[in-house]
Amino acid sequence: MADRNKVQFKINGEHRVLELDSRTTLLDAIREHAFLTGTKKGCDQGQCGACTVHVDGERVLSCLTLAAQVDGRNVTTIEGLAQTDGTLHAVQAAFVEFDAFQCGYCTPGQIMSAVACIREGHTGSDDAIREYMSGNICRCGAYPHIVTAVRTAAARLQEGKV
Repeated sequence: MADRNKVQFKINGEHRVLELDSRTTLLDAIREHAFLTGTKKGCDQGQCGACTVHVDGERVLSCLTLAAQVDGRNVTTIEGLAQTDGTLHAVQAAFVEFDAFQCGYCTPGQIMSAVACIREGHTGSDDAIREYMSGNICRCGAYPHIVTAVRTAAARLQEGKV
């Protein structure tokens, strides 16, 4: 039987204490213990990006991160991006506006990566956006719309139009 540990962290601003098997991934902690199902389990091997979340503002693949590694840290999932009144984050709004999704399965991870892409300043060109976002796979092929959404959201955030 594996060891169980208490893991304390803030998820979307809410302090949580979870008693977890020491082998529990952050992805499974988020989905199965915090009951936030927006973060998706795709490949479970760190290759598709569907599980992307932010830990202390940095994007991470939650399927490759142990929950114990985020003890005492801040985790943001797709559910934590919108404002409390329901107003979408600029990236979320741009994804809707430019149809940057089809089936939607990859969309939470794409959006979390896009927010990091903008925050880290990788939006100087469409090629730079594509390179940064290359860890997020969209089987439907919505890539041109995703790039447009990221470019537009970055411009709007820079201009303070959101």
